[in-house]
Order: sequence, then structure tokens, then C-alpha cells
Amino acid sequence: MCRFTCTPPTPSSGRRDLLRRLPEQVSAALATGAWGWHAETGLHILRLAATGVFTRHPGLQVIVGHMGENLPFSLLRANWMLTLADPDGPSVAQTVREHVHITICGYTTTPPLLCALQVFGADRILFSTDYPYGDPAEHARFLADAPISPADHDKIAYRNAQQLFGL
Repeated sequence: MCRFTCTPPTPSSGRRDLLRRLPEQVSAALATGAWGWHAETGLHILRLAATGVFTRHPGLQVIVGHMGENLPFSLLRANWMLTLADPDGPSVAQTVREHVHITICGYTTTPPLLCALQVFGADRILFSTDYPYGDPAEHARFLADAPISPADHDKIAYRNAQQLFGL
């Protein structure tokens, strides 16, 4: 099985040009951790699925951070639009759910976790922290207190990583 982790890309030159019109601190935040990294990484995963990369590499498993880089919230909408564009193609949503694992990294509030659970399921979510940007203890407290079943907690906390990495 092939595995790699996607890391947030640097914003494209076009995106940087658009953001330069904003105050510098706002531009920098939107280009990176406030929005840009998540949108760009989620879009990249959709590109991989929609262009058949996962079909050509059926053993490929990808891990993305930040509660799925906007994918849980937008995956079914993207799937619907991509199905209209290519009705004979594979389901992008199903492809993503079979090849992508997400981490809770950087997200310590319940609504994104519940959305991720509904779209990806507990078997595809991994615990991680956003160190050095986030507090590992805060991430651990969040997962410990999350309103999820003990079985889902154990999957996210360690069982999914054991299975994925053969630990």
C-alpha cells in the first residue's frame, strides 16, 4: 500500500495577487491557515479523485489534516457537480472516502467533527495535533470530551492509526 501525507501548498501567484489588495495581515491569514491552505488542499484531493489518480493507483491512501480540508462539508456538493460534468465517471465522493483519511489537526470544536463523522465515518478519522501551531493538550482534551461513542473515540484516538500504519 502506498501512503503519503498532503501538506498545505503555498498559494498560487494569482491567489497571492488577489490577496495583496487586502491588509497584509488579513491577506497572509486568508492565504494560509485561515482559509487558503484548506481550500487548496481540498481542491487538490478532488482533482486527484476526478482525474482518476486513485483508480490508477488503487492502493494509494492519502492523509489530509485540518478535519479534512473542507472536504466533509463540500464533498457531496462537489460529487453532484462532477457527476453532472462526467455522468459516466466514478463517484468522486466514494473514491475520496475510500482513499482519503482525515485528521482532527487544528480543529477542536464539535460541529466540524460531527460533519466529518457523518461524511467520512469514524474509520477514516485520525487523531493528530497542529503542533507547533496548536496546543496538543487542547486537541487531546477535545477528543476526550467529544460527544461521540467510546468505540468511535478509540478508533480516532489510536485504532485507525494502528490499522493504517500496521502498528
